[in-house]
Amino acid sequence: MSAPAVYLILGPSGAGRRALIADLAENGLDATEKALLLTFMDEPPPPPDLAEHLGRLTNLACRTWELDDDKRLIATIEEGVSHVFFVSNGRADPVDEIEAVLGWLPAAGASIGRVITVVDCALGHAHPELKRWYDACVHFSDVVLLGRRSSVPNAWIGEFTGRLRKEHFPCLVELIKNDEVENPALILEPQARRISTVFDAGEEWADLEDEDEDEESEGGDSGAGAGVDPYLEKLPSGRRVRELPDIRRFLDQAGQDQ
Repeated sequence: MSAPAVYLILGPSGAGRRALIADLAENGLDATEKALLLTFMDEPPPPPDLAEHLGRLTNLACRTWELDDDKRLIATIEEGVSHVFFVSNGRADPVDEIEAVLGWLPAAGASIGRVITVVDCALGHAHPELKRWYDACVHFSDVVLLGRRSSVPNAWIGEFTGRLRKEHFPCLVELIKNDEVENPALILEPQARRISTVFDAGEEWADLEDEDEDEESEGGDSGAGAGVDPYLEKLPSGRRVRELPDIRRFLDQAGQDQ
């Protein structure tokens, strides 16, 4: 059996990510495929109607993940699972989540399927300063899905999507309507459309890395952070070069991720 494909779902709490996964599992997978939904252990439970919906899906098992004291990700993929929907902690830094997933994938015997960002348009419209937070998510994403749009002016949606086109983001951009996407199978197609290469196989870059090392040894320092994804790069102090807004400041503490 091939390695399970992990679909990393980024986005803030309250964006409707678990409801979206119900749609993807129900309408994007065939009858022979078994999926696993992993949510953060401290995530509030879904609303009763969504919990009932998830419970009816015979091809989807729901489990949790956690971080140990060393920030290593702990999660088990059960035998026979073909698709893993890994929902990030929507109240944490998404780059920290990506770094944890990168360390977990080899040990779990899994590979990345796609990275999907679910945009809470209402939250983004209300807080323009979250642009940097979403930009980081989109940098790693193959798919960007726009949800919670009913109260948001069309002009804001147009500006958001237009900027992605203008800046040549290669990701697929689609709308969520009634917790569903138009073509779930298209969303799950494991074709890389992301800017970041951190999830890509390293073998094809090995020769280039060796050349860089030779140049450094012969010609001196080639610059701090060379070859490191700009969002993963850290200062000597341990802080990231590109720090993101703390999403918790902008979330309604009574909200919960669906």
